[in-house]
Amino acid sequence: MAGFDVVFGVLALATIAAAFTSRLGEEPAHALGALGFGIAFIFIVVGRSELFTENFLVPVTGLVQGHITKVKLAELWLISPVCNIAGGTALILVAGVHGVLPPGTSDTLVKIAEGFDANSAWTAFCSAIIGGALITAMTWLVEGVGSIGGRIVCAWIAGVLLTLGSFNHVIVVTLEMIFGLRLGADIGGLDVAQNFVVAAAGNMLGGLVFVTLTRTGQAIGSSDDEGPTEA
Repeated sequence: MAGFDVVFGVLALATIAAAFTSRLGEEPAHALGALGFGIAFIFIVVGRSELFTENFLVPVTGLVQGHITKVKLAELWLISPVCNIAGGTALILVAGVHGVLPPGTSDTLVKIAEGFDANSAWTAFCSAIIGGALITAMTWLVEGVGSIGGRIVCAWIAGVLLTLGSFNHVIVVTLEMIFGLRLGADIGGLDVAQNFVVAAAGNMLGGLVFVTLTRTGQAIGSSDDEGPTEA
């Protein structure tokens, strides 16, 4: 279901950007589209669907505390990205039918896909580190907020920042490239697969090392500070 949610966000991004590009130019239109993409992460958080990069912080913490096994964690990390891509691709096949999307949306999706494909492997990897850190940080914030309104705001902000910076997120960018491929972008399936591998590696580095490790250490330190002290 998270794949479905991401595609709805991509559709919002491309539709809004296409509507304003001729009036404002590509960069302002992209910024407005980013505001629309944020709905994808609202859907994911409120609907409690399983996005691959959301499964870094909480499951790893559970592993450290002995609540889950390494096999179960590996199973989760294998199943969630495959199902995310499969679910999103199913919706892309329907949305990509001629005449379904508003005028100009297809051209915008093609440009987005070709833009990510133009990045070098090193650029894509570094961008993925930031993307993974951002979404894992979103998970930390969402878990720490008590109200549903606060969770929605945190999710929306993360989605907007991810899109404003065009950061490489393994599920989001892979689905954007598949969308572009469906609509005739000058990329191939091998390009999509290559970015998937690079993005997954970068997202895991950013999410696990930059956020999960540091935030878990923060939580452990806070817990120790709150313990009883001897006079």
